[in-house]
Amino acid sequence: MRTLEYVRAADAVEAVRLVSGDPKAAFLAGGTTQLDLMKDGVLDPGLLVDITRLPLHGIEPHGEVLHVGSLVTMEELAADLVVGARLPFVREALLAGASTQLRNMATIGGNLLQRPRCRYFRDPAVPQCNKRAPGSGCAAVAGTARMHAILGVSERCIAAHASDLAVALVALDAVVQIQGVSGRRAVPLTEFYRTAAESPESENVLEHGELITGVDIPLLPAGARSSYVKVRDRASYEFALTSAAVALVVSDGMIVHARAGLGGVGSKPWRAWDVERELRGAPAVRGTFRRAAESAVLGAWTVPGTAFKVELAKRTLVRALETVAGVAA
Repeated sequence: MRTLEYVRAADAVEAVRLVSGDPKAAFLAGGTTQLDLMKDGVLDPGLLVDITRLPLHGIEPHGEVLHVGSLVTMEELAADLVVGARLPFVREALLAGASTQLRNMATIGGNLLQRPRCRYFRDPAVPQCNKRAPGSGCAAVAGTARMHAILGVSERCIAAHASDLAVALVALDAVVQIQGVSGRRAVPLTEFYRTAAESPESENVLEHGELITGVDIPLLPAGARSSYVKVRDRASYEFALTSAAVALVVSDGMIVHARAGLGGVGSKPWRAWDVERELRGAPAVRGTFRRAAESAVLGAWTVPGTAFKVELAKRTLVRALETVAGVAA
């Protein structure tokens, strides 16, 4: 029988101190990913530090930025009036990301930190997984890889990042607030994640014991329209094959502001910088969207099971852009 110690932290400083001081300690919030991985035997913490009662629950507008505590649930953020009015594609991503039951438990901080859904990573009986055992290889490269990534990957690892919410937030230049033993720091979400190609075993820049305390989300400019399109094998409780989060401001038929993120195809939430450059200053027509989509998957690295995602990602992006611009499909 495995032993486990459980502690409820009194404040963020104590929580960080407890986890930082024990290499086998982990934070516990909603638990919707943590507990699954513990049951599967992928994670085996000796100490769980419960942070659910810490004062990290608020949603507060500060000018053109919305500060969201890391313990706010997905359902709470989706129901927020500011999100519905100024960040509709964030709301769409949240609602597409999980069932109602999970959204009522899962926290925003936990959603951003959820581990890959790679079947090989989640099965300790599979020895070849560079995430669990660096240097052992990647079983997915030669195995069943339909749900895997094509951007930010290599023969070292092709696991896809699972969060829908993070795709919209990375397109918005959201900033993660972090508490550590040395104090606080802020990291743009575009710099927070590492790719599987560079670091299969380390998915983000957090040091052991650092705690996400909140996320600052810039609001879309006045007049912006946005959409989150998610393509999946079934409509309920399924992870994305491909997805696109886009926002545009169109004036006199020309695109003056563009944001784009891709999901289901990257080892991290993928900011589509090249797509945004193609869109800005161009007419909001189908031809523009198709040309921009060609740049979305430049540098894709595929295996037989993921090759279809190159075309599907482009079509998903075009559909999202057409929806936002009001162009008939």
